[in-house]
Amino acid sequence: MLAIQNLNVQYITNEEGQKQAVILSIERFNQLLEDIHDLAVIAERKEEPTISHQEVHDILKSDGILPD
Repeated sequence: MLAIQNLNVQYITNEEGQKQAVILSIERFNQLLEDIHDLAVIAERKEEPTISHQEVHDILKSDGILPD
């Protein structure tokens, strides 16, 4: 997750000096979009049942994804 201090943003201000818009690099913008997408997926899946790490490990082994 990105911290606002690490975004290197620039601001567009009005005549009174009030911030009106933000300028940031395309790379940072895309990172923020990915973070938003990840949070949306987490929110959508919050009610799904969980399985243990061991169960995941066992499934990956039985599927041949992990070696024995």
